[in-house]
Amino acid sequence: MQKYLEATEIVDYNNKEVHALAMSLAKSCKSDTQIAKSCFEYVRDEIRHSGDFKDEITTLKASDVLKYKTGWCYSKSILLAGLLRANGIPTGFCYQRLSCSEYKKDIYCLHGLNAIYFKEFGWYRVDARGNKEGVNAQFTPPFEQLAFELGEGEFDLPKVLTEPLPEVLEALVKNSCYAQMVGNFPDIKKSF
Repeated sequence: MQKYLEATEIVDYNNKEVHALAMSLAKSCKSDTQIAKSCFEYVRDEIRHSGDFKDEITTLKASDVLKYKTGWCYSKSILLAGLLRANGIPTGFCYQRLSCSEYKKDIYCLHGLNAIYFKEFGWYRVDARGNKEGVNAQFTPPFEQLAFELGEGEFDLPKVLTEPLPEVLEALVKNSCYAQMVGNFPDIKKSF
């Protein structure tokens, strides 16, 4: 579990602002579940989804997501991992392969989520991408309520990773604006 608690260059919860926010969100909470809900709702509701708002910046590190208050699902999952790990809650990364036809016709891409480890029921997936019409992700452990239900040709990648997938990091580094990202979403052809 130690790997799911580490600060890294990307999950930089040792950044002063990220750490301060993590402590502030946990302040009145009495359990890990309450802390996780507080952090999840902050990232879901207070950080804009770059695709929904067509923001012309691509954030990568947790500190940048917080600074600019925007991020693709991948980046929002990095900030959420940082906030939870700063509070001693094991958090990993997981992905779904979904149709991305809302951005570009007939393409698939990876969608970034988090998995949080709770002693009571193990790994629990959450999706902090941000709600909008037709998207209603909630924090209701042990029952998952993710942003999207899987459709034809879509699937969950089964592993809970300690770091974001290399394909995801590469896309966030290479594509600096909305138009670039929409043309180059990270994808993977099969479950691993």
